[in-house]
Amino acid sequence: MPFRHPDRSHDLVTRIEIEVRERLEEAVDYVCLEALVRARRAAGLPPPAADSAEDKRAYTDNVLAFLRLLHRDLAPDLTAEQRQKVAGAASARGDESARLVATQVALARLLPDYWTRFEAISTRYLDAPGEGRTSGRESRGLLGRLLGGG
Repeated sequence: MPFRHPDRSHDLVTRIEIEVRERLEEAVDYVCLEALVRARRAAGLPPPAADSAEDKRAYTDNVLAFLRLLHRDLAPDLTAEQRQKVAGAASARGDESARLVATQVALARLLPDYWTRFEAISTRYLDAPGEGRTSGRESRGLLGRLLGGG
């Protein structure tokens, strides 16, 4: 897959960081949309609509819940050096979602088995009823970055 970021002037480390972030955002997006669709289907509701503020809030809730779960499950196994690097990423500017994404990017770059563990956690998240997911009837926060400002 070619490098897709329009600004190709970055050094290799920055380019890798951008690629990992894009891959992570796509994977989180897939898991959280799938969780929303499954929750709505289980509740007998229609599929989520792109122009629905309520569905965007439910999606946001799924993103935050899933990112928190990833952090909770991956962080305990870190070495002291890895914890320091992750703490640096977690201190990034932005809201909670931006910090959680930055943390996951750092973890993806540090842990050789990150994507295997990500898949296992996402499967568990999708299969476990209610693990912080919403059907579109509750709301808790916003994740404008992954919703495109929504």
